[in-house]
Amino acid sequence: MSIKKRAMFLTLAAAANSPAARPLMALPFATLLLMIAAAPLCIPTWWHHHYPKVAVGLGLITVSYYVFGLQNAERYTHVAHEYLSFIVLIGALFVVAGGVHIGVKGEAKPLMNVAFLAFGAVIANFIGTTGASMLLIRPWIRMNKYRITAFHIVIFIFIVSNVGGCLTPIGDPPLFLGYLKNVPFWWPLQHAWPAWIVTVSALLVVFYVLDLRNFRKAPTAIRSEMSDKETWKLEGVHNLLFISVILAAVLGNRLLPIFVPEAIMIAAAAASYFSTRRQIHEANHFSFGPIKEVAWLFGGIFATMVPALDWLGANASQLGITTPIQFYFATGFVSSVLDNAPTYLAFLSAHMGMNHLDMDQMEDMRVAVAQFPLHLLAISLGAVFFGAMTYIGNGPNLMVKAIADHARVKTPDFLTYIFRYAFPILFPILVIVSILFFSPWRIL
Repeated sequence: MSIKKRAMFLTLAAAANSPAARPLMALPFATLLLMIAAAPLCIPTWWHHHYPKVAVGLGLITVSYYVFGLQNAERYTHVAHEYLSFIVLIGALFVVAGGVHIGVKGEAKPLMNVAFLAFGAVIANFIGTTGASMLLIRPWIRMNKYRITAFHIVIFIFIVSNVGGCLTPIGDPPLFLGYLKNVPFWWPLQHAWPAWIVTVSALLVVFYVLDLRNFRKAPTAIRSEMSDKETWKLEGVHNLLFISVILAAVLGNRLLPIFVPEAIMIAAAAASYFSTRRQIHEANHFSFGPIKEVAWLFGGIFATMVPALDWLGANASQLGITTPIQFYFATGFVSSVLDNAPTYLAFLSAHMGMNHLDMDQMEDMRVAVAQFPLHLLAISLGAVFFGAMTYIGNGPNLMVKAIADHARVKTPDFLTYIFRYAFPILFPILVIVSILFFSPWRIL
């Protein structure tokens, strides 16, 4: 490199490393969010063909900033591993669940739908919100296909893809990260079950009212015709074994060498795909289109959100957040627009730092669990529950939308999801949770 070019490079690196430049590096992330929200409405054809280029291009801006401007390539080696783990888990469960065909009765009455969603909320704690979403979304669409609407997909995301999984570390990624940081395995169940019951029950009541009105509008002749054509059945049962293998790899993450869990998941997915009869994949209308879309978009999200997460990690303790209810809403709102797993770690680290504790020290975590259970619960529920406020708050959300779109179900766009469903339906329930469990008038 010539002296002139080297001087120019050093000048640019110094400018990139300046305090004024760092907040500006959140612009690629904000731009990507804006494109995800607006482009499918304003320029749908262009977006459909070019969204991978947008995600990669914006991601390269922040990657280049860290590698060449901050001389911190190591930061993105961690991000790359996190993304690999994320997309391999999502993809493996998508493939394996695509080999399980749950035959359903065409006439799904409101009470049957409520029971199905409640079942999804329970099993999300055993196979994860991702596993439950991938396993149940296709039968959910089929059992409501003669009258399915946007709110069927949205409430499914609320309950099965997010809120339902708050009782075990298997249920949702933030809680699994807490488990890896030495939060006891059964701690979420012992402390979160009252909030789980309140939130799931409230969402089921709202859904029942909406679904009953929808059900009464459907012509009786269509209901009878659909009901007579189909019966309950389960095919591809052997794939449940592959789901258990994937979950075992997740739970063994901190015991196995690096990349071994991902290799196990990929092997399980491949074995599932090639051992499943073609008729089952055809019955599920299985294709790799949805996972490709999620992989591109979340690749861009993982790359561009790093500056925002790093700023949050450095400044969270200076935001004046001290009470459980403040941690609940702060963790929640950030989890809505950033991935909820690293957001959980950022606020957990900030809280422990305020109390002179180190999140990476086992003994310090034991102190935090014993002395500050309400703060830990607030951070946990904020991350899990508010992950449902947007499509990008939690990994399964966008996947469920992609599968529904592929099945030609009309789903709300990014902004409609937020302003027509998340804020009017979910947010008031989450406010009630804050009053019941984290305010001065809390019941526990």
